[in-house]
Amino acid sequence: MRSFPLPIALTARLSPVVVLAAAGWALSSGSSSEPQAAEKKPPETTASQSASAPSTTAAPKTYTAAPVPCGSVAEKTVKSLVPGAKAAGKEIKSTDSELRRTCSWNALDGYEYRWLDVSFEVLQSDDAAEKSYQGRLKDRSGGGVVPGLGDAAYSVVDLSTEDKQQTREGVVVVRASNALVVVTYNGSDFESKKAPSTDEINKGAIKAAKEAVAVLLAGKG
Repeated sequence: MRSFPLPIALTARLSPVVVLAAAGWALSSGSSSEPQAAEKKPPETTASQSASAPSTTAAPKTYTAAPVPCGSVAEKTVKSLVPGAKAAGKEIKSTDSELRRTCSWNALDGYEYRWLDVSFEVLQSDDAAEKSYQGRLKDRSGGGVVPGLGDAAYSVVDLSTEDKQQTREGVVVVRASNALVVVTYNGSDFESKKAPSTDEINKGAIKAAKEAVAVLLAGKG
């Protein structure tokens, strides 16, 4: 009976949270000249100045915590994208589970191997999320915009070969207000040594991303 090597587990990609420091406002008072009369006049009140000072209240965040990632993809979707995987998935430990959470599904079905990751990351503001989103796309090329998904979404598929074994991986990055959703989906065939088609991987990653974003939006506010 022939035996085939099990796939090498792919390392979950968790990008560090980008922190945006808030700048404070300072009020300064000008120097006053000495009064001309012997009796000093009472100092002008600063109440009006304080009232006109810019507010330091931070804009409320749309999302304050990451959703449960292992419930972000429907059971039938898991069965379709990762045949043989347990629908419950496995959550990957995070240094801050309030802000960053990831779930993984992977299985070998015959000679076909599939891996799916869904990650949620909550940042301090929309601007911080946009900066992180753009940073993730900086070193990627060959992909394209995914219309109608979050505030911005991008999909890219890459093919890699190791010891003549091909693996094709698709990544979808989505920004929705101050949160990011990142989906990674890949696959290999250990009999033919070939990878699934670009279309299969790309559509699978986008399908999972749409379901994950819907879960995020459902928890808005």
